[in-house]
Amino acid sequence: MNFTNRFSFLMLLFILVLGSATKPGVRLDIQDKHVIMDNGIVRVNLSNPEGIVTGIQYNGLDNLLEVLNEESNRGYWDIVWDQGGEKRTEKGKKGKGTLDRLEATNFTVIVKNEEQVELSFTRTWNSSLEGKFAPLNIDKRFIMLAGSSGFYTYAIYEHLKEWPAFDLDNTRIAFKLRKDKFCYMAVADNRQRFMPLPDDRLPPRGEVLAYPEAVRLVDPLEPEFKGEQVDDKYEYACESRYNHVHGWIHLDPSNSTGFWLITPSYEFRSAGPLKQYLTSHVGPTTLSVFHSTHYSGVDLIMKFGPNEPWKKVYGPIFIYLNSLSNGFSPTRLWEDAKQQMVNEVESWPYTFPASKDFLSSEQRGKVQGRLLVRDRYISDAFIPVSGAYVGLAAIGEVGSWQRECKGYQFWTITDDKGYFSIINIRPGDYNLYSWVTGFIGDYQFDSVINVTSGCDINVNELVYEPPRDGPTLWEIGMPDRSAAEFFVPDPNPMYINRLYVNHPERFRQYGLWERYAELYPKEDLVYNVGISDYRKDWFFAQVTRKKDNNTYQGTTWKINFNLDCVNKNGTYTLRVALASVHSAELEIRINNLEANPPLFSSGVIGKENTIARHGIHGLYWLYSIEVEGNLLVQGNNTIFLTQATNTSPFIGILYDYIRLEYKQ
Repeated sequence: MNFTNRFSFLMLLFILVLGSATKPGVRLDIQDKHVIMDNGIVRVNLSNPEGIVTGIQYNGLDNLLEVLNEESNRGYWDIVWDQGGEKRTEKGKKGKGTLDRLEATNFTVIVKNEEQVELSFTRTWNSSLEGKFAPLNIDKRFIMLAGSSGFYTYAIYEHLKEWPAFDLDNTRIAFKLRKDKFCYMAVADNRQRFMPLPDDRLPPRGEVLAYPEAVRLVDPLEPEFKGEQVDDKYEYACESRYNHVHGWIHLDPSNSTGFWLITPSYEFRSAGPLKQYLTSHVGPTTLSVFHSTHYSGVDLIMKFGPNEPWKKVYGPIFIYLNSLSNGFSPTRLWEDAKQQMVNEVESWPYTFPASKDFLSSEQRGKVQGRLLVRDRYISDAFIPVSGAYVGLAAIGEVGSWQRECKGYQFWTITDDKGYFSIINIRPGDYNLYSWVTGFIGDYQFDSVINVTSGCDINVNELVYEPPRDGPTLWEIGMPDRSAAEFFVPDPNPMYINRLYVNHPERFRQYGLWERYAELYPKEDLVYNVGISDYRKDWFFAQVTRKKDNNTYQGTTWKINFNLDCVNKNGTYTLRVALASVHSAELEIRINNLEANPPLFSSGVIGKENTIARHGIHGLYWLYSIEVEGNLLVQGNNTIFLTQATNTSPFIGILYDYIRLEYKQ
């Protein structure tokens, strides 16, 4: 080797050695009361043995979490639970339950090397804890990788067969950030803004409205919020299918910092793609919620029997931190966070979690096929549908996926030719479900699908024939499981959130339910088929009307329609799809408001509270009502939709779609 080549070789070796020597590995510091993970980019402090995140150091900030809070109130997993069956407490029966921050009692190092640290914080249940803690074994895991600008966390919950019954209402991980630093929040491209301070919610600066989460900002500290009237965490809820990244930004002209929760998969969340969850809100608080009863009510309480074994892995999720040293641009930090989210999604399922309960891609299976729709009163053809949701969930009834919460769900959407491929499915027995925008009802494949490690199952062509008895005589709305296409009024100026002015999700404004009585002070809504426009003339929610003495009355809406001819000996079908219901009873009468009993009554159904929580849908309800021809007349007819329950302003119905068919 000549001198030149030898010198070049030595220089290259020196550079490689220097590079490897300077590349920061992951360091672990175990102290008496704390455990610290540090990779040179991020430093995370956890309480020992509780497993509470007490500090996150990044980008020159000694702690991104709220230092004014107790250590146990900074970054934590928690559950809301109650005893099951007859032992459920009065508090639990009212939907409150008991909050448990899952403080662990044992700490173990699972992986420790320069490339990765994984820590386990566990709490083991035994009979002496009955009534004090949920009968669950808890294993909270935290992972830090070399070179990563953040850290991961996941948890494993286990209920053994011999343990007592219990109910699980809610579980999540929460981070409370520093209110003196983080002031800008981002949930989506069109849902981001500077936020009020938590102090603005406290009296006398804030005034609680109809429920504690909603506060009118009477005298906010920041002048820019003087015209801003309401803060409510439910205004920032998000459907699971879109809830992949959200968080907060500390804006500093010389050194801005972003704090983001990235959820790369919703396979472990309850109730499928449409389930709505809280995200970030004033605190500043950011949440990754895995299971809750919001927008669903008691139907989504996990009820475990005394002999019911169960184990589930929640996560991992990624706590991602980014920074910008040369600009005051929340957009750049948000765009970077979205790109990191894409990277995490593409890396799912992760290869690095050490628990055998988290399965790698090689341990999972695949199901593929093609979905066609045939509605013979539209076309005899088998039509491929683009954008239809197809998924695997626990074995159940048609549409049961939206109430399923104990297992895992795996969803995808069809391409423009109707083909779908569901990948990375955990082994087990599933039903295949689907729904298609533009068509009512739910599809369910008639065979159980057994997924095994490494399988590739092709179910070939599936045909969904939506409920249909005959041709459409008239219809109101669009069958899309939402009331978004109906009339959403402008908010009362006293209750405005500026983010949702001229926004596609204007239904998120507070107090819209009160506008119904203002628009219909004496007479209820009347809809004339063929003349009225549901986008302008059908109020988005059939709510109660407030009376002068602070009581409420039920409402009756009318649908007027004309029939050129009627087969008195024939049968008609009225299809009524509901997008959400809260403690309401829908009664339907035709051409006789006094008919008793009514043609149809739903009974009191739903505990979804969607109206109060600024949602546009909750659970999907579909009714098919047979109408004898002798109830109809040639010429003008009227259908009466009565919601008679009257105990609250939040009782009501959100319609999805209504259709009258002539049965052939």
